[in-house]
Amino acid sequence: MIDAAPRLALQAERELEALVGVSTPSGDVARSEEAVALCVAFLPPEAQVERVECSTAGHAKDLVGRLEGAGVLRVLLLGHLDTVVGHLAHRPLERDGDRLNGSGAVDMKGGVALALGLMRELATRPDLYSELAMLLVNDEEWRTARFAHGERFAGFDACLCFEAGERTADGDEAVIVKRKAAATLRVDARGRPAHSGSAPERGRSALLALADAAQRIAAHHDPQGVDRLTAVPTILRSGEAFNVVPPAGELVCDLRADRLAAFNPVLDAVPDEIDEVALDTTLVRAWPGMQTREAAAPLLERASAVLGRPIVASERGGASDASHMAVTIPLTVDGLGPRGGGAHTPNEWVSAKSLLTRAEVALAVVVALLDAPRR
Repeated sequence: MIDAAPRLALQAERELEALVGVSTPSGDVARSEEAVALCVAFLPPEAQVERVECSTAGHAKDLVGRLEGAGVLRVLLLGHLDTVVGHLAHRPLERDGDRLNGSGAVDMKGGVALALGLMRELATRPDLYSELAMLLVNDEEWRTARFAHGERFAGFDACLCFEAGERTADGDEAVIVKRKAAATLRVDARGRPAHSGSAPERGRSALLALADAAQRIAAHHDPQGVDRLTAVPTILRSGEAFNVVPPAGELVCDLRADRLAAFNPVLDAVPDEIDEVALDTTLVRAWPGMQTREAAAPLLERASAVLGRPIVASERGGASDASHMAVTIPLTVDGLGPRGGGAHTPNEWVSAKSLLTRAEVALAVVVALLDAPRR
């Protein structure tokens, strides 16, 4: 099957161009439907197609494709179609040397293209699996609701997620087996308005209270600590007029750590009130961490032997739906997509050469996984 890598890479570049050609910021139902239609067309004709409710209300339904086989294992391929970049900043795919530049190319339409090619390749080998499923969601980038699909794939033997791949400092191909927990903390402030020129002392500034709260939260930033906690204020909104003490506002912070429990002291650091301004602190998003290094070690050892070069276990701070699936499917491996950069910006890019090398990695992992029961 490794010999199929050049074919997968060639098809992936063409399908990546089509997928990037559709701007799909989270929440745009019409554009999401266009991207889903492309993926349905790229799935093998043998695949059973199902549309399932998205975790986030108001989004396009997610896509599930299934192949039935005569083997033993049940394997899930996982990805997302939504992007961060909005329509006005969207860039279609353009090639510049080895770089395939385009919005959403690395996060994660390049990985989706490789996964679709893998589905087509495995459609010709139904003896290798009992069930092969692909789940493509439309809300990964901005989801605050509970992930809805864990129970749907309970009992599956493995989950392979195609977020962007990477190399080690030594140049070895790497996959992701560890991710930090991630949370979005929001502080809502309610103060009191007053004329900022004639009677500022009568007001209670939501802006100043939120600035104080931001400092308290940032004081817990400790990336070298036991939990490797990062606490970063990212958005502050307050005030509507230049001559009024701002009576209300909102602070948003991004939190990452090895454990969800590490976020509790950060929440506790914000009091209910600062200078008579009421503060309401909530976690609007909390994603679990992922730690599958031990479960994945034998698989990566076999895959390295199949490939003839090392496939190394690595970790990443960014969040991924692989973390949700790892709660249900202990053998979850992420980072199987192509290498690139510029994620979450209009300047995203994928290395064209890596489409081949990462196709080889994905095929080696699949061969090692699906051949294992025969040994």
